[in-house]
Amino acid sequence: MKVVFLCGGIGKRMFPITEDKFLLQFLGKTLLQIQLEAARQAGLSNFLIVCNQYNMEQIEKIARIVSGIKFKLVLQKQSLGIADALKSAASFLDESILIVNPNDVFAPSAYISLLQEAKKKSADSYMLGYHTKSYFPGGYLVVNAANELEHVVEKPKPGEEPSNLVNILVHLHADSKRLLGYIGEVKTTKDDVYECALDNLAKAGHKIKVIPYDDLWAPVKYPWHIFDVVKYVLDTSQPKVSCSASISAKATIEGKVIIGDGVRVLENAVIRGPAYIGADSIIGNNVLVRDYSHIGADCVIGYSTEIKGSYIGDGCWVHSSYIGDSIIGKSCSFGAGTVLANFRFDEKNIPVTVGDEAIDIGRDKFGAIIGDNCKTGVNVSVMPGIKIGPNSIVGSHVCLTKDLGPEKMIVPEPRYRTQPNPIKLDEAKRKELKEKLEKLAGDA
Repeated sequence: MKVVFLCGGIGKRMFPITEDKFLLQFLGKTLLQIQLEAARQAGLSNFLIVCNQYNMEQIEKIARIVSGIKFKLVLQKQSLGIADALKSAASFLDESILIVNPNDVFAPSAYISLLQEAKKKSADSYMLGYHTKSYFPGGYLVVNAANELEHVVEKPKPGEEPSNLVNILVHLHADSKRLLGYIGEVKTTKDDVYECALDNLAKAGHKIKVIPYDDLWAPVKYPWHIFDVVKYVLDTSQPKVSCSASISAKATIEGKVIIGDGVRVLENAVIRGPAYIGADSIIGNNVLVRDYSHIGADCVIGYSTEIKGSYIGDGCWVHSSYIGDSIIGKSCSFGAGTVLANFRFDEKNIPVTVGDEAIDIGRDKFGAIIGDNCKTGVNVSVMPGIKIGPNSIVGSHVCLTKDLGPEKMIVPEPRYRTQPNPIKLDEAKRKELKEKLEKLAGDA
């Protein structure tokens, strides 16, 4: 059996995070490496990875790291969906295949349950269905009493879902040639060729068994889904402090904390897990890191900074700032006094604009989403749910209330005036206050 990893797409909904989702780092490994290792642990070892022209070289390097697997790379010339990816790999598909979207994080039980059912040979194809409690922007499954697929409804509008069963792209097809034949016969103007082929297979009498799956599922479709992956990898890992890390005796490490090679934690810093600190990063004096924060490699978290529940990419520098529930790309720099606010006055959920739509992300605590190579000046405030595009600068004293595009700089207008000082201090009042303070200190 070949395992087909679909890595040729482009995640437009992730902007301003421009890194391919499966190339994002978690605990020092790319998501792709984590996924390959999970499949290998389930007994799968023969991989066909569909790439695009921009990520093929990186994918090859990652696949070579994973021991115990064989892999082949296939180029998908255009990002035209699942069906096109399978057509690109058609010459290598001569047996049963397991199609996987590596941007979805799931427990090993997903593979195990699917493979166990396939051993029974109870159907021609097998797929996972997840019982969701809230709307998800994906495909919904309609099944019969025997849990066999009748219909796939791709991305229905909220309130129009035909069931509560969501399609997870972990699909096993016993006859790949038959699947490709049905794909070739589909006539549609939408990006749903593969789903239409599944519908047509079911209508023609080919059994597609839907395996209910209720274990962990963390699909990465929007930037805030990164938090779900961070929670999963931290919850399923063991605490560890590298023997090459330098931790001050006056620092505090509490809970499940993973600290990489060469990390330095200075006096009076507090790291309260679950939390991850990447290799060669510096956690400065009086810093507080807490609540599922994930800090990448080569970062400097400077004096008196608080990092709460945030994902921070490699090579970022922060000084005397507050970073709350935010997603930060690589090589960003934040001036002293920068605050990424994460809570509304009305305590309602925080919307994020994607395209022309304001999406309720289902969180009442959420900060900013900031792309690679961004900078802020001193005393910058960024309001909840704001996005900043890559390579942009927010000037000193700006309060950013609207999204800032890529390659932009925003600065406050020069409205300063110089005039004589009209204020005269009342020395008597100052003396009176000092005497009251001295009396209070004496009474204590």
